Amino acid sequence: MSPDSITSTNNPVVKSLAKLKKRSERDERGVFIIEGYRPVSRAMAAGFHLESLYVCPELFLGKNEPALIEQAETAGTQIITLGAKAFAKIAYRDRPEGLIATGKQWHTTLNDLTLPENPFLIVVESIEKPGNLGTILRSADATGADAVIVCDAVTDLFNPNVVRSSTGTMFKVPTVVTSSEQALTFLRSHGIATLAATPAAAQLYTDVDCTKPTAIVVGSEQLGLSDTWLKACDTPVRLPMAGMADSLNVSAATVVLAYEVVRQRSALA
Repeated sequence: MSPDSITSTNNPVVKSLAKLKKRSERDERGVFIIEGYRPVSRAMAAGFHLESLYVCPELFLGKNEPALIEQAETAGTQIITLGAKAFAKIAYRDRPEGLIATGKQWHTTLNDLTLPENPFLIVVESIEKPGNLGTILRSADATGADAVIVCDAVTDLFNPNVVRSSTGTMFKVPTVVTSSEQALTFLRSHGIATLAATPAAAQLYTDVDCTKPTAIVVGSEQLGLSDTWLKACDTPVRLPMAGMADSLNVSAATVVLAYEVVRQRSALA
C-alpha cells in the first residue's frame, strides 16, 4: 500500500465519492462512477476521459492493473490510493476489484446520431431495473446496433448497476434518453420500421423482414409497452412461448430479437 493511501472511511474524499451512489448527487454534480477492470479499461479504450481513478492494490485480481493505472495517469487522470476499508465504503460490487473511476455524464440527443444507410436501432421504454438496461446496452454492442434509444426513462443511464451490467460497452454504443413521442417522430422521419415486442401479437418475430431500416422496441418489465407504442408501431411481434410464462425477461427478449436482425442481415451478405 502506498504510504499516502487514504485509509479512513471518514475521509472527506471517501464520503464525497460514496454519495455518488445516489442519483440526485450524480445529477447535481454531473459525474458518475465506473467500477471494475473491464468497465474502466473499456471506457479508456473508447476515448472517455476519467477524471479520477481510485485504486486499492490489495483488491487487484491480477489483470495487469498497474499498466491500466499508468495509462490513465498518462491521460491526465488523477490517481488516488485507498485502503481496503475505505474502498469498501465506495464500492458497489459485492467483490470489489480495486478500481473505481469517476467521469462526467454526457447527454446525446437524437440529432447527434449519425446513422448508416440501413440502420438497426434498439428502443426501450420505461425500463425499471438498471441491470436490464445495462445488459441491453451490452447486447446492442454485441449485435452491432447503431444506437439505443431510452424512452421515458425510469432508471438513469449512469446508475452504477447500468455501468456494471454493460461491462463498459455503454462507452461505445450511442445512447439517447428521450420521450416516446420524440423517438417515434425521429424513427418515422428516417423511414425506420418499428417492431414492437408484445405477447399479444399475432406475428412471430422470425416472420418479419428485418433487413430494411429497423428498430426493435421493448417495454418495461412489469407492464410491457404502452399504448403509445402499441398503436403507433409498424408491426407487433411475439416470441413463441411453450411453457407457463407468457414472456421473457426484457433483456433476454431484446437479445433474441437483436440476433434475429443479425441473422437476417448476415444471410444477405
